[in-house]
Amino acid sequence: MKTVNDRIKQLRIHLKMTQVNFSKQIHISQGSMGEIETGFRNVNDRIIQLISSQFNVNKNWLKTGKGGMFDKEKPDIGLEHLIEIYKQLDKPLQEYLIIQSENLLKLNTENKIIKKKA
Repeated sequence: MKTVNDRIKQLRIHLKMTQVNFSKQIHISQGSMGEIETGFRNVNDRIIQLISSQFNVNKNWLKTGKGGMFDKEKPDIGLEHLIEIYKQLDKPLQEYLIIQSENLLKLNTENKIIKKKA
């Protein structure tokens, strides 16, 4: 039966991350990550919480293997970045950004229609 250590390695591979990159994301050393994956190091609740919050991983799946790997789909980083930019703008610029976004959407839709006809 797979262990929590096995599931962490499975998750890292699923995310197409190296041990170095994965360990940096959860603020542990690459050596500790290697020890976790080989089963030499036990996984504590702190590490489970870090992994869960950083990658939106289902804690129950990590601990027991039951349920889906993710609590929800991984957030769209581009959308999150756009929201952060929007929040920092003054109100008139927020309104301008919305108008421009609506114009881009119209152009995108028109381009799709033109491509279908061609």
